[in-house]
Amino acid sequence: MMSFLVIGMGRFGSSLAAELHGMKHEVLAVDEREENVAGVMNHVTNVIIGDTKDEAVLRSLGVHNFDCVVVAMAGSIEDSILTTMLLKEMRAKKIVCKAQNERHSKILSLIGADKVILPEHDMGKRAARSLTQKNMLDYIEISPDYGIVELITPQHWVNKSIMKNNLRRKYGVTVIAIRSAETGEVGFSPNADRVLLQGDVLTVLGSKHELSAISALK
Repeated sequence: MMSFLVIGMGRFGSSLAAELHGMKHEVLAVDEREENVAGVMNHVTNVIIGDTKDEAVLRSLGVHNFDCVVVAMAGSIEDSILTTMLLKEMRAKKIVCKAQNERHSKILSLIGADKVILPEHDMGKRAARSLTQKNMLDYIEISPDYGIVELITPQHWVNKSIMKNNLRRKYGVTVIAIRSAETGEVGFSPNADRVLLQGDVLTVLGSKHELSAISALK
C-alpha cells in the first residue's frame, strides 16, 4: 500500500483520488473549495480544505511523508507552478503534475516535476490508436518506444496456445494478462500452454511497432 497526497479536486483530481483509494492506497485529498472536498469525502482516506499556494498550509501536510504528491489543480497555471515549486523545496519524494498544455508541461518539468500528465492529449492518442487498429480496445504508453495494448484475440491465434502461437519470438510481445471470454475473469502472467479462445481479451506488452503489427492482425 502506498500513500498519496492529491491536490486539486476537479474532475481529474477527484477521479484519480477515488481510483487510488479503491486500489487500497491511502489518499489525502486537498482543495481550497469546501464543495470540491465534500464531493470526494466518502471516497478517500481523509480530506483537508486548504490553499496549497500558502507555504504554511502545504508544510503542515507533511508532504515528505507521502510516497507521491499529485498536483491536479484545475485553476490557473501559475497556481500549479507555485505549488510544484513549494513541493520541490519541501523535498517531496515524487511529484506528479497535471498540465493544461505543452508549454505548461515543459515548465513543470523544468522546475522539478518527476512526471507530467496531459490528460486530454494522452486520451486523444489512446483514442486515435483504438480507432485505427482493428482489434485494439485500448492503448497505454509507458515510454516513447513501448506500450501496453488491450486487444481481442486475433482469429489467427484462436484455439492455439501462447507457446504454439510463438508470440514472443515471432511477434516480440508478451501477454501479461487474459480476460476469459467464457468466465469474464482476468488471469495474470498466463502459462505458455494457455489456449487462446475466440473473444478472449489480451493485455500485451511490446514496442509500439510490434503492438501496431499485432493489432492489425485478422
